[in-house]
Amino acid sequence: MTAQVHDSTAREPLEKLLGILYARGYQFVTVTPTTHKLVNQRPANAWASHLHDVFGWNRPFTKEIVGVEILELLQAAEVLRPVDKGWQSLVRVSSVADKLFLHSGFPTDAQDAVFFGPDTYRFINAMYGALATLPGKVQRCVDIGTGSGVGAILLAEALPYAAIWGVDINEKALSFAHTNAKASSIANVHFQYSNLLQDLQGEFDLIIANPPYLVDPAARAYRHGSGPLGAQLSLDIVQAALARLAPGGSLMLYTGVAIVDGHDPFLEAVKQMTKHAGCTYQYTEIDPDIFSEELSTAAYARADRIAAVWLLVSRPTLEADTLLQLISTVAEP
Repeated sequence: MTAQVHDSTAREPLEKLLGILYARGYQFVTVTPTTHKLVNQRPANAWASHLHDVFGWNRPFTKEIVGVEILELLQAAEVLRPVDKGWQSLVRVSSVADKLFLHSGFPTDAQDAVFFGPDTYRFINAMYGALATLPGKVQRCVDIGTGSGVGAILLAEALPYAAIWGVDINEKALSFAHTNAKASSIANVHFQYSNLLQDLQGEFDLIIANPPYLVDPAARAYRHGSGPLGAQLSLDIVQAALARLAPGGSLMLYTGVAIVDGHDPFLEAVKQMTKHAGCTYQYTEIDPDIFSEELSTAAYARADRIAAVWLLVSRPTLEADTLLQLISTVAEP
């Protein structure tokens, strides 16, 4: 059975489920798929004994572990898979700070799987750190490729006076994001379908994104970044943002890049794109070595490593842009 969460009749029981988990103080930090698999392979972890085993580690469970109410909610949402002597949830729930986020069950093999993991936490931590550096008041924001909605929802909480959009091409992700926002009582965020910014109007004071960046032979939406080294989608986001940032606006992008012979081709492309657009950038390696198992694949045969990076692009204010143009004019012979 596949999860059917695209309509309000399926979302309502999942909202109630999150409400119950909030009330019971549920928390779970989601690990990498490799760690998840290794931990679940331990003999003592064959079956769930707590709620975090059910919705975090995604282990099979019996009715006694979750109770009748939760079991009925999972059945109503059609996210329950029968197994021998019990059931297994087709959704997981992870926590960031005091918020809970519904996402796809383990393993995330489906084309429309909604992923959540260590990259999510790196992205959010970097976003929080960068918010304090923004030059002016942020009124219009968008989270490109919102997934579970974690970036848009936490941004909406941090900027309660701003209008936030979360966009994605994955309808299941949009449904999860809507459910997560409603369960957290976040009202200033709106989720809608859009390929990058194509279905949105106007300029934005802040654009954030945590796109897929690997070369995935199955081309799963949450994982495949396109291009020879998986960087094409990240570059497309930079290009789209440069065309839609308001004066004084910023792009915050968390992504992964393949370093080849000590060279960062993504950074070189960003340098040219931002220079052409009259914007500035800050670039930081958050983690120099992630997804090392990918180096054994043909796509990364020449790569030294894959690094997690943080890119902050800033468009000058109108006043600053005018000053720069004046300086440029005076400097001309």
